[in-house]
Amino acid sequence: MRTIFPTMSISIPIVEQLPALPTADVLSAVRSAFTELAAGTAVQPPQTVTLLPGGGDVIAYQAATSDAYAAKVSPYLPQPGDSATVTAWTLVLSTRTGRPLVLCDSKALTVERTAATTALAIDLLARKDASTLAIIGAGAQAHAHLRYARAVRSFADVRIYSRSLRAAQDGTIAASADEAAAGADVVLLCTSAGEAVIDVTALAPGTLVTSISTNVPRAHEIAPAALPGLDAYGDYRPTVTASAGEMVIAAEQGAWSPEQLRGDLPELLTDACERPTGDRPVFFRSIGLGIEDLAIARLLVPSS
Repeated sequence: MRTIFPTMSISIPIVEQLPALPTADVLSAVRSAFTELAAGTAVQPPQTVTLLPGGGDVIAYQAATSDAYAAKVSPYLPQPGDSATVTAWTLVLSTRTGRPLVLCDSKALTVERTAATTALAIDLLARKDASTLAIIGAGAQAHAHLRYARAVRSFADVRIYSRSLRAAQDGTIAASADEAAAGADVVLLCTSAGEAVIDVTALAPGTLVTSISTNVPRAHEIAPAALPGLDAYGDYRPTVTASAGEMVIAAEQGAWSPEQLRGDLPELLTDACERPTGDRPVFFRSIGLGIEDLAIARLLVPSS
């Protein structure tokens, strides 16, 4: 049993609205976080889900580095009708003093860290001369993904498709998701879909497709049956293969196994895995990690 010693009053910086963070700083923070994970100086536990009495749940994302620990909690609270309240808060603690360093609303933070993680994957997996970008989706994630993707590659041609989009300020509107993806060097799937949104098997060899997670159970933006024909990578091997909808389904069907994942971000950053063959499309799957939340939240800690 732990003995908790009384402390003096603590003033915790609370950030309710994420300030504008320099893209370069966010990318550097995410890169450093995954490098620490590779070096063994950071810890990334699996996500945990707590079911709430009467419905709803809370997902907890944790991570720790040599000097800080973070926990992001995201409640999903059903409301009357078909609506639900979804929030997220991240708390960062010093692992040297045990004192809280910052508490922040994680809604915007989640968007930033997800897009930055995808951009890191683009930098590591996309062809150096990639010039055509396709984005499927038009929400906050899509906008952030465009901003971060342009920070790592000079895309001359941007194509966008969304069922709700009628005009675009920055890019060409495609008539369908497959039309947007055809001939693109990089395809960013930024939807809330629970099933495939493009035919990834129709893409040219070397095309990079990235996909993110949503709250839809077993969500996937490509067909699980397509995985064996792709060079597949993930954000973090131990967690992505256990949580990504298309990977879980493909494994259950016997079409694919976690051992076929070619690598993850820590391995790519340290050349501990093989790069894409160039003989088939490349797929990168992100499920969202506490180490990413910690990386961005630490940028909000006031300088001492």
